[in-house]
Parts: sequence; C-alpha cells; structure tokens
Amino acid sequence: MTAPLPTLADYPHQTYDKLRYGDTDRQGHVNNAVFSTLLETGRVEMIYTGNGLLLDADCSFVIASLQLDYRGEITWPGRVEIGTRIATLGRSSLVMEQCLYQGATCVATAKTVIVQVNQNSRRAQALGPQVRQRLSALMQASS
Repeated sequence: MTAPLPTLADYPHQTYDKLRYGDTDRQGHVNNAVFSTLLETGRVEMIYTGNGLLLDADCSFVIASLQLDYRGEITWPGRVEIGTRIATLGRSSLVMEQCLYQGATCVATAKTVIVQVNQNSRRAQALGPQVRQRLSALMQASS
C-alpha cells in the first residue's frame, strides 16, 4: 500500500519560487535539475531566515545525501510551492523532508541529510543546545 502524498499544510516552513523560461528543457517542461534548485530555496530560507539562524557560530551546513522522488512534471510559466520540515535530528546532522507543488499537484518529494560543519576545522560539529531547540521547533510528524 502506498502512503498518501504529503500536503503543504504538513510542512511548518513554506515558500515558493517563480519559474523562468530558462528552466525548461527540449521537451517543454521544467528540467529535472531545476527540482534540486527549488528544494535549495526551501532549505536556505528555512536555515537563514525566520526564527533566528539555525546554525552555531562559525559553522555551515553541507549536504551529505539527497533523495529526490519525481512525482510529476512541472510546466512553465508559473510558480512552485515548497514545503520544508525537519524530520530528525542527529548529533551534528539533521534530515529535512520537502515537497514541491505546482497548483494542487505534488510534483516531488525529497529527503536531505545535512551536516553542521565547523568552517575552520572543516569537520562535523555537534549541534549546540540553542540550535537544537530552534530546529526541534520546526519538526512535525513525518508521513
């Protein structure tokens, strides 16, 4: 039995991106590489805006893994709604779940593992208590 697709309401952080003509490919739909760019918009807006910075000082996030499931095509012109949530927290990493919607259609779902890295040592750094608290506030039950 297949699990039902998520809705945007399942994600505490929501944003959108406007599609550009240059996003299309020879088949006339939005190129599959653009899906990753749309997901990046959701991740970056969640991490760097809103309820305070979601990183410890002198740290950045790097992607360790990205699983992207294409569920439909995206067509130009238009916009894509992006839902993002924190699924799990590890010692120095977290898993983000995201969905992309065009209109009423879920066109993609994704899971991304990102790791907090110290910018000086270039090694993983444990999430501090304040960052962990802010990230926990963005968690919701995963589907």
